Amino acid sequence: MKFSESWLRTLVNPPLSTAQLTHLLTMSGLEVEQCEPVAPPFSGVVVGEVKAVSRHPNADRLSVCEVDAGTGSLLNIVCGAPNVAPGMKVPCAMIGARLPGESSAGEPFEIKAAKVRGVESQGMLCSARELGLSEDDASLMALSSDAPIGLDFRKYGDLDDALITVKLTPNRADCLSLLGIAREVAALTESPLVPVPVAPVAPVNDESFPVRITAADGCGRFTGRVIRNVDAGAATPDWMKRRLERAGQRSISALVDVTNYVMLELGRPLHVYDLNKLHSGIEVRFGRKGEALKLLNEQTVEVYEDVLAIADASGAIGLAGIMGGAGTKADLDSRNIFLESAFFFPDAIAGRARRYNFVSDASHRFERGVDFDNNVAGIERATQLILEICGGEPGPVTDLVAHLPERKPVRMRVERARKIIGVPIAEKQMAAIFNRLGLQFDHHDAASGEESFVVVPPSYRFDLEFEEDLIEEVVRVYGFEKIPANPPVAPAIMRTMPENHRSLHQLRERLAARDYQETINYSFVEEAWEADFARNDAPLRLKNPIASQMSVMRTTLIGSLVANLRANLNRKLARVRIFEVGRVYLRAPGAPADDLDVAGYRQPMRIAALAYGPAVEDQWGERVRQVDFFDLKNDLEILAMPLAAKFVAAPHPAFHPGRSSRVEVHGRAIGWIGELHPQWQQKYELPLAPVLFEVDAQALQVVAVPASREVSRFPPVYRDVAVIVDESVAVDRVFAVLGSELPGVVQNIALFDVYRGKGIDESKKSLAFRVLMQDTERTLKDEEVDGVIQKIVQILTSRLDGKLRS
Repeated sequence: MKFSESWLRTLVNPPLSTAQLTHLLTMSGLEVEQCEPVAPPFSGVVVGEVKAVSRHPNADRLSVCEVDAGTGSLLNIVCGAPNVAPGMKVPCAMIGARLPGESSAGEPFEIKAAKVRGVESQGMLCSARELGLSEDDASLMALSSDAPIGLDFRKYGDLDDALITVKLTPNRADCLSLLGIAREVAALTESPLVPVPVAPVAPVNDESFPVRITAADGCGRFTGRVIRNVDAGAATPDWMKRRLERAGQRSISALVDVTNYVMLELGRPLHVYDLNKLHSGIEVRFGRKGEALKLLNEQTVEVYEDVLAIADASGAIGLAGIMGGAGTKADLDSRNIFLESAFFFPDAIAGRARRYNFVSDASHRFERGVDFDNNVAGIERATQLILEICGGEPGPVTDLVAHLPERKPVRMRVERARKIIGVPIAEKQMAAIFNRLGLQFDHHDAASGEESFVVVPPSYRFDLEFEEDLIEEVVRVYGFEKIPANPPVAPAIMRTMPENHRSLHQLRERLAARDYQETINYSFVEEAWEADFARNDAPLRLKNPIASQMSVMRTTLIGSLVANLRANLNRKLARVRIFEVGRVYLRAPGAPADDLDVAGYRQPMRIAALAYGPAVEDQWGERVRQVDFFDLKNDLEILAMPLAAKFVAAPHPAFHPGRSSRVEVHGRAIGWIGELHPQWQQKYELPLAPVLFEVDAQALQVVAVPASREVSRFPPVYRDVAVIVDESVAVDRVFAVLGSELPGVVQNIALFDVYRGKGIDESKKSLAFRVLMQDTERTLKDEEVDGVIQKIVQILTSRLDGKLRS
């Protein structure tokens, strides 16, 4: 919100300097982002009138002017501006005046008496550029014909004013107006608030225009007035232009300027229609399929079925609360107008303008909440200004109320407020703060129960909904600077993490140690990613996406990692190893396909990683080879340790049909690992197929508590045994069969070789195991070792139809 300090001080004028005022606003929660003077320092410039102009005798492009600067005699001034003319009033720098900038010698630019091509010049006629007011125009700055001759130009132009820009949080829509800022300043300084001069304008005719609201859930109130015989081409007064320009609004025409002025002054967006361009009555409804509209910004848009529209018999004529249509706008030739002031519910406006790739001043306010009790005041104020500037014959005000927000009382407990603020503010002081803020309340003292205040929020405060909101109001008016900086009194207790639980950060560290870089991505992704990588044809859709391509919630991290890979490849990186720890969003069975507001959604944390390019960085000690499935499998096994991850061949929509596996821990599926499917490699234009895994993070966080084991003093015994089994027998099955029946002296069995080929049937394979045996109380004898080996062979022969390989 940008405004001029002088405009604000017409509504409230506290005894504070500009610096003190901006500091007070910032400390109350209205952060002043910028405060700058309207004009740079200069002095000695007055309002002058050009009485006569003649050609310079020695220069074709110069003129000699006789100027009345209020000194009692005419000044002779040489001027080079092409637009100088008799009768015009301009800023005139007198002898001794100091202007912005420096002379060629590096000294302040001072006006001195001089001769220009042989003609004496007793001052200087100034352009806006020479006074530091503009960078565009080098012509003389023409002033209004009623500008007082000889008046100090800084005073005439109110150039000692300051431009203040307040960075508002989205909940403080009430401060998107000068009146809202003035309310805050009045409450903070206890200075009197000067009300905006709003008085009912008596109608001079009985003419009205029919209005109908058929979308009461979107439009709660519609107020309008017909004004006939206006002069739409009348000039906007300088004082209004000045205030609009200093608030960042460009002057367009008198009617548009009035609506912008009232919006800035009262926070009430208005719209002006050309009455002669309207067909039949106005209806406020939602858009219809196939309906299109050309807006004031010349953009033609589709009026979607969930977008609130203003319509007449010809169809949609405006996007409610966003922008009017070009077909019914009031222009300089309009004689009869219809003035609109409506209240639209924030939920009906939020996000709609961004869908059309623009944000208007009206939508910026309506989607945050506009005062629904000042519709008539806005019409009356705008009517008053239009009649003053453009004339006209107003009709009666039509005020149609369909459905307005309910202002529910909010209760604030005094003791809770003191506890949260940390300062024992007296209840009388709290009551005074509510009175200063204009909040109606009931005070319940301790005799009737817990001491509290029950506040009814006013129509312009959409941000007061909870007890904490009222506590915030108390503390910010009381003053954050008054709260002492005391050390915390709560005991600080170092809580130990349970030994069987490891944090996500520990898992991140493991992947970082394996040469992976962490990425952080949005949880909303492209719809195509869900269809490709998760085979999800009914994703959770966002009602208000920040971008059209980020419209659904992800159920997998794979799409985000593939997008990260593409971004890196586009920047010429040949080797990419990345991971992400983030949530996915899964719909519970039976949940509606298009509703995000119901309960029953799961948001598990996942860990996903991607490896692409060479397995290791270029080095002389190892040949270059591309990363493969088993490289990533090794990384995942190290990530899961001490948990034993099992890999079961199974298809996944994101992965190569023959190069993907389901990951299991303790017999439960926790994720997937595989090489990207060739179809997606081609679609996403990847030179090589990356390898990825995605697993449930919680499954890796719970581990067994380490148990101590006696270290044997006796020598270990190693034996190798090779068994021929069917090709279909998985090694995991072999370990599962042996695990429950081996003698206690067997400490470990490891597979060290798999052989297929000469001497082995084509349907068979040879598995070679190394068996480690050791006892903690004695040295093993050869007979015991041979018995263990025979036991292993017997188990594999009887349970898996194996055969000892000679």
